[in-house]
Amino acid sequence: MKVTRTKLPGILVIDPDVFADDRGFFLETWAQRRYAEAGLPQVFVQDNLSRSVRGILRGLHLQHPFGQGKLVQVVQGEVFDVAVDVRVGSPTFGQWVGTTLSGENHRQVYIPPGFAHGFCVVSEEALFSYKCTEAYHRETELGVIWNDPELGIEWPVSEPSLSPKDSAFPRLSEIPSDRLPSWD
Repeated sequence: MKVTRTKLPGILVIDPDVFADDRGFFLETWAQRRYAEAGLPQVFVQDNLSRSVRGILRGLHLQHPFGQGKLVQVVQGEVFDVAVDVRVGSPTFGQWVGTTLSGENHRQVYIPPGFAHGFCVVSEEALFSYKCTEAYHRETELGVIWNDPELGIEWPVSEPSLSPKDSAFPRLSEIPSDRLPSWD
């Protein structure tokens, strides 16, 4: 397994070992000891799976309090995945990283609590799977609008399909700082 640290501390890109032959492939998507050695949490409390079609953009989501760390991957299809540092006081506040996740590259990304997360489907459809370190708490959910000009995220679509909730999110600068996580 290859683990790559990004420009945002805590965001890890993981390329698992894939054993493939003419019959197909095998890979471990989670092994507690090995992932803990790489710096990921040892406990995940919830697994989620979503299916979306081309042009769907989900995000940018987070919870505070009860922040969720997420280990994300695509089982089928392809997405452009983004994490944004929204921790007040962080030296990388408002910065983002993005990577392509697909059923072909088997890549995973770990996004710790304190980051907003979103993805956009670039294939005909995608099955997106993720493990969470905290359960979903509707009352602490918040988000940042996908096209916040101050963030400058380079999405691969200009007019994505959004849920009503996601299309109503504010810019990061419009969220009161006491609603955001802090950098410790």
